[in-house]
Amino acid sequence: MRRVIPCCALVAVAMAIASPASAQLDLTGSYNAVFHEDQPERIPGPSLGDYLGLPINESARAFAEAWDASRLTVPEHQCRAHSSPYILRGPLNMRIWDDRDPETQQVVAMHIDISNFQQRRTVWMDGRPHPSPLAEHTWMGFSTGRWDGDALVVTTSHIKQMWHRRNGIPQSDRVALTERFTLHGSVLTYVAITDDPVYLTEPLVKTTNMLRNPRPLPPQQLLYPCTAVVEIADQPRGAVPHYLPGENPFLKDFAAANKLPAEATRGGAATMYPEFQSKLRAR
Repeated sequence: MRRVIPCCALVAVAMAIASPASAQLDLTGSYNAVFHEDQPERIPGPSLGDYLGLPINESARAFAEAWDASRLTVPEHQCRAHSSPYILRGPLNMRIWDDRDPETQQVVAMHIDISNFQQRRTVWMDGRPHPSPLAEHTWMGFSTGRWDGDALVVTTSHIKQMWHRRNGIPQSDRVALTERFTLHGSVLTYVAITDDPVYLTEPLVKTTNMLRNPRPLPPQQLLYPCTAVVEIADQPRGAVPHYLPGENPFLKDFAAANKLPAEATRGGAATMYPEFQSKLRAR
């Protein structure tokens, strides 16, 4: 019996060593955008006055109702990039690769190169903390990542002010972004959860699919050499195109064209839920 017990222990250790260790999915590679989801919003762009299903507050609505798309003709705005909560919704090629510690082969960081606006993100995987709230804000922000099963979960802070939707819904620089990247065969499912204490009353959740491309054509990533020019010759220097309250002539067009109640198109958290339909019927 004295010999049997040590032998059993050795067998157990050997079996433990031989068992395959759990490993995360390899997300590295090249991806292309697909637009079977929310195509009208993501390509031609959303209609003015369409805030359906967005958990916006009164401040966000007032900002959006003053929006004039001609603001994008201002030289300071022409080459402005989308921020990280929005950029993966647009047309792009995307490439992911990792950096590993040469001694341990542990992943130190994941890198995401985005052709749209030629942006690059670094997702730190080594457990480092986020910097002080007073640290620099950028379009892509500061990101850290961890694995939750087969999903890469990325937390991003320090993001510049931009928009939640291209029809004027603003995004503040206090936004916090949580993302989940999950690979199903060749389809990368991307879930973005955006918290904005300035303009949103609840988290804004969006999902986007991308397709893994095993044969990316060279050059693999599109370049974005943007140069600002004068687009409107008689536009006064320093002018910021906008509408004063109650003067935007386009806000009712979306509701009229789609035969929707004006209350629904003005958005708010209530419009995200099925109960809102019952509320409208009761009136």
